[in-house]
Amino acid sequence: MNKIKVRNGTVKIGDYVEFKSDIEQCGKVIGVRGSELKLENKNGFDGDYIRHETITHMRARDCWAIKESEVE
Repeated sequence: MNKIKVRNGTVKIGDYVEFKSDIEQCGKVIGVRGSELKLENKNGFDGDYIRHETITHMRARDCWAIKESEVE
């Protein structure tokens, strides 16, 4: 399983991370490529840059691991 280091630990596909893109938001890791995470939020992300998108890519160093129970 591909694991990748984020700001506060490591994550793998299926884990959740938080990141800031205009506002703090979260997504499920659905892919890992190099130092980049492919994230999904089936409800759509917020903010000016990725508003309403359901898939986005973020640098792992810009993300924090969170527990699924912390997902809003």
